[in-house]
Amino acid sequence: MRPRDARIRPLGSGDAADLYRVRLAPRVMEGTLGLPTLTPDRWRREVEAMLQNPDNHCLVADIDGEVVGAVNLDVGRGRKSHSATLGIMVRDDFAGRGLGSRLLDEMISAADDWLAISRIELEVFADHGAVVGLYESRGFAREGLKRRAAFRGGEYRDVLVMARLLPDKSPSG
Repeated sequence: MRPRDARIRPLGSGDAADLYRVRLAPRVMEGTLGLPTLTPDRWRREVEAMLQNPDNHCLVADIDGEVVGAVNLDVGRGRKSHSATLGIMVRDDFAGRGLGSRLLDEMISAADDWLAISRIELEVFADHGAVVGLYESRGFAREGLKRRAAFRGGEYRDVLVMARLLPDKSPSG
């Protein structure tokens, strides 16, 4: 099945095993801050915690009943309730085929139209040009560079801080 045929839906309690396989895929591991020591049991507990958190919103890409990608939005609390942190992952065999774009677009739509999120922020490895390009094409801007912020492949790597801001709609803005 093709990525464009994937069903984008909310994360469910039965998705932990599929999502674990996505999380440990080599390209996903390279592009995220995850560690290969993550156990299935610990991941299951993390997914359960996500499902219990009303400020956490996760959509998955489902192809023939199998989860092959996900996007997560963690909404801030208190004075940061207008802001959210985004993370996305797509299984290696579906990477670069538009599935990440679909997941990102669906979550941006939810943030804009339903959650009143005016700021979505994320961090991405600075050397992941295609992913940075995807974010920039959706209105994310580079806000800063964290030098030698993460260890990957035996070396310290730079991480970009990016954010997408909606125009201020307040009467004074």
